[in-house]
Amino acid sequence: MPEQFKSGFVNIFGAPNAGKSTLLNLLLGERLVIISPKVQTTRHRILGILTEPTYQIVFSDTPGIIEPKYKLHQKMMQQVKSALEDADVAILMHDINQPIEDFESISSFLKLKVPTILLLNKIDTLKDKSTIDTLVKLYQERYPKWEVLAISARKETNTDKILPLILKYLPEGFAFYPDDSISDRSERFFVGEMIREQIYALYEEEIPYHTAVLVQAFEEKTTLNVIKADIIVSRETQKMILLGKGGSMIKQLGINSRQVMEEFLGKKVHLELFVKVRPKWRDNENYLREYGYN
Repeated sequence: MPEQFKSGFVNIFGAPNAGKSTLLNLLLGERLVIISPKVQTTRHRILGILTEPTYQIVFSDTPGIIEPKYKLHQKMMQQVKSALEDADVAILMHDINQPIEDFESISSFLKLKVPTILLLNKIDTLKDKSTIDTLVKLYQERYPKWEVLAISARKETNTDKILPLILKYLPEGFAFYPDDSISDRSERFFVGEMIREQIYALYEEEIPYHTAVLVQAFEEKTTLNVIKADIIVSRETQKMILLGKGGSMIKQLGINSRQVMEEFLGKKVHLELFVKVRPKWRDNENYLREYGYN
């Protein structure tokens, strides 16, 4: 192993829609985490592993920081708190269009004690460069011990400066995972997330937030993978919306989900989807445990 090999956990925090998942996918060079313009897309803590000859960075994408309304939300915030405990470096993302007061409530909640990189995201939405410079100066004055960088994760503006900043603070150590690892999660987990991503893309209003996905079968055959999954909703009316007239919406959901799965797995997929009603599942400890929210 080369001298001064660096390794550590770099945990990404921020409000919903700050662009955390877009950034993680960009840094990894892999479309590992689902993305949606709707808030609360990320529900699980997901590790993404980047290994190079002189370093291994274990990125952690955490759920967006929210005020919990359900047991589901409480479990999401528990994952944020657990990520605070093992961070060597923290990345804190903030939509540059949002008030600094919103950001301050998040930073006070986190109470970060490790080297911190503050990324002011979505600068592509601001036309006046002087406004960006003024805001960077404001945040730098408020948080003088932090690195502050204005970026656009979507347009990849200034994102090439992030890795050098991380490596500046990453401790020396040994690799935590084999060189070919990209995540601690299984393919089974990711196909469930892909279905959920397509639900966010296809359905409006409250449907995505009342929905969970449980992969019941993942069978690898010679020429294709056979996947069966339950889509959980809270009410019968939501089930009818998911199905659509004559089953048209669930059919489209299956087509869209299968396409992204085949690209991810590199193999043909036979996908079967079933919709089940579980009233108030977001507040039911047994259901949450069954659906992977431990």
